[in-house]
Amino acid sequence: MLIIKNFSLSLAHKTLIKELNVQIDDGQVVSLMGPSGIGKSSLLNFLSGTLSPGLNAQGEVFLNDVAIHNKTVQERRVGLLQQTPLLFPHMSILENLSFAIPAKVKKCDRLERAYQALERVGIKDKANATPEQLSGGQQARVALQRTLLSEPGFLLLDEPFSKLDPALRREVRAFVLAEIRKANIPALLVTHDAEDAKAMEGKCVDLVAAE
Repeated sequence: MLIIKNFSLSLAHKTLIKELNVQIDDGQVVSLMGPSGIGKSSLLNFLSGTLSPGLNAQGEVFLNDVAIHNKTVQERRVGLLQQTPLLFPHMSILENLSFAIPAKVKKCDRLERAYQALERVGIKDKANATPEQLSGGQQARVALQRTLLSEPGFLLLDEPFSKLDPALRREVRAFVLAEIRKANIPALLVTHDAEDAKAMEGKCVDLVAAE
């Protein structure tokens, strides 16, 4: 479970978000919507420990009842899925997946986990392909599997469907939701698209400009 408690965000003397409270259960996706510039992506940066110095944020974050807002980026165990897959272009798909697996996992087990991830995506025959040889939808699925293989405690989704065409978008959204439920971790989606939020079948929080 991920809990965001009394989160406020300001830039200079302007308040962007005021006292936001969100609870996300394991296997659930909460969607966050709001106009550009209101601080949605900055909230994700705050959760991941990468907030820009010019922004002032207050609030607490708890993952499974453990405070993480005062921890380093590495200690927060956060997984991030962005608009672009950000796969390593010089690595094969299998190498991209293997790279994310924690070092504590034995080499033989790492390879098996990477192949299992390829099978879930349905492209086991493309283990030696490079990212540019995959379609946009395949890259998006591989990016999600790579993130999940890193064993995150929670997942942040920063408009990951925005660059997909409508038909592929529906397909990838369903895949992402199913994999999050299977991993049984909390996830927070930031989007401008109401259909994205609806497809996640969870609570939707509309951010409005603070007065």
